Amino acid sequence: MYDLIILGGGPAGLTAAVYSIRKRLEVLLISPDLGGKTGMHMHLPDNLERFQVITGDEVVSRFKSQIEYLEFARKLEHGEKVQAIPGGYAVTTQEGHTYEARALIVATGATPVRLNVPGESKYRFRGLAYSAVSYAPLFIDRTAAVVGESELGLKSALELAQIARQVYFIVPSASVLDNPMGKKLKASRNVTILDGYSVKEIKGEGIYAKSILVAKGAEEKDLPVDVTFIELELIPNSDLVGSMVKLDAKKQIVVDSRNRTSTPGIFAAGDVTDVHAEQVLICIGEGAKAALTAYEYLLSLG
Repeated sequence: MYDLIILGGGPAGLTAAVYSIRKRLEVLLISPDLGGKTGMHMHLPDNLERFQVITGDEVVSRFKSQIEYLEFARKLEHGEKVQAIPGGYAVTTQEGHTYEARALIVATGATPVRLNVPGESKYRFRGLAYSAVSYAPLFIDRTAAVVGESELGLKSALELAQIARQVYFIVPSASVLDNPMGKKLKASRNVTILDGYSVKEIKGEGIYAKSILVAKGAEEKDLPVDVTFIELELIPNSDLVGSMVKLDAKKQIVVDSRNRTSTPGIFAAGDVTDVHAEQVLICIGEGAKAALTAYEYLLSLG
């Protein structure tokens, strides 16, 4: 039986694994890949510079290299089932293997909701992204579109409104704006609100998206933009332990300030939790905290 199993190989999971190994724990990281969101970079035209954004990718890359070297500490498999057993937990993978540990860290991340329209797959991370909080600083004095229908979309549009030359905010209904953030957005001179419109296509030239086609009934608009942010929602990948720990209304795992869930011995970190993460640097910190808390928990077991 391992001391600790970590589910997820993104920034939070990799950090938790490295910190746990440094504490001399018997650790196993289970994930189909290593790197998570850091493997999906925004590809930028020559006239935009990545140095304007501090991402934390370099730290994750170093942790990834360590885990790749320590083959005994990882299994590139898909977690399928978690169940409580005497003295800990058992994780069964889609590949048919079962691993046991005294404690778990869940760092399985979240998946952004996509539009599923023509051009989305082709231009993903080439003028089309899903995290304005990560990439907005790159588009100072540029034209941006934000597609959203919740608080996430409002926050993204407001952040861009402070730095972009023009922001198009595309929402299904004006009711989304019936709150203080919506009122502030409506008062912004560089923001055009297109309520009732839906995205029909992401269009581009060469390898980069250059415009977004939206429609409202029979009316269509082709909006030239430098970037489009899809900010619909993040779906936490919490199903593995959904019946074992407390979830919030969004199915995020509820954790305390030390990354403990409602179930002793199960900890969680990163975008799968109710901690506002979405950025690599925050996930790194959450992963480190979860590992240290799990270490203290294991010490208490004797």
